[in-house]
Amino acid sequence: MNAQQQLQELERVAQILAVKVCYEPMAGLVQGVGGLCRLRGEYRVIIDKKLRAPERVNILVDALRRFDLSAVEMGPALRRVLVRGPAVAESIEAVV
Repeated sequence: MNAQQQLQELERVAQILAVKVCYEPMAGLVQGVGGLCRLRGEYRVIIDKKLRAPERVNILVDALRRFDLSAVEMGPALRRVLVRGPAVAESIEAVV
């Protein structure tokens, strides 16, 4: 599973969890590359749109692992990545 496929699967998981994923330019006074926030009662993951797919995967993994994922259907490799954290996301191809 390449980084783009991982990203699509993570976006699907976010949708199931009712977490909106937004890609926005992070420039000016905004520092960082993105992350999880709550805006008007809704969870969102805002990600710098200039980032490449592997970096986007790490941000989404870090955000989604905070939720209860027990009822969400996904492959075992992706579940392991979500349980272990973003540092493992880069090595998911080796697991599959």
